[in-house]
Amino acid sequence: MPVLVFDLDDTLYPELNYVHSGFRAVAAFLSPLLAVPAETLAAGMVAEEAVLGRGQVFDNVLRQHGRWSKALVAACLRAYRQHRPTLALFADAERCLTRFAEWPLYLVTDGHKEVQARKVAALPLAGRVRHAYLTNRYGRHRAKPDPHVFELICRREDMGAAEVIYVGDNVRKDFVGIKPLGFRTVRILRGNYAHLTADAAHEADRSIHTLDELTTEFVAALLAS
Repeated sequence: MPVLVFDLDDTLYPELNYVHSGFRAVAAFLSPLLAVPAETLAAGMVAEEAVLGRGQVFDNVLRQHGRWSKALVAACLRAYRQHRPTLALFADAERCLTRFAEWPLYLVTDGHKEVQARKVAALPLAGRVRHAYLTNRYGRHRAKPDPHVFELICRREDMGAAEVIYVGDNVRKDFVGIKPLGFRTVRILRGNYAHLTADAAHEADRSIHTLDELTTEFVAALLAS
């Protein structure tokens, strides 16, 4: 039986839900300091992120209220990173994990290790995946495209790379490091990277639009190719 490995953000759940959950946590922190209702602050952050991206959201909300300081921006970032998010799987991810419940399933995800751990804990994944590999726990240099944690999975399952399938969304880094080693790769076309085109080295072996397309027949065809 082959191994299925999944990315986390925008593969199994919508990352924007985490962002908005974090904005609500920051808004709750700032509300008494700025004397503005938390709901109003959170709505403003969501609206600004939709137009300008999330990079300067906390700086901008503090400047708008005349309270910007480096220390307060840092406090907002801490509140964002340390909050316990409210998250749910994509409906197709829920169906996919159920469909392959008897298979060896894993997660591999980059990012701040404590943040990613809280995301994993917030989702209904306990008992459904054998292990969640947070690459930063092994050092930042082990983030994708480094293949280190994928090799750990091979060792753990006593399987070769050709029997391991990785499903991810970030064509810039998810596949380029593991394809030369023989791992099979599937790109799900959603999230921030869905619009990107890539050269042969960075592109996955197959592309899908929904995890409902990831069936036992699909996997068999991929492994046979």
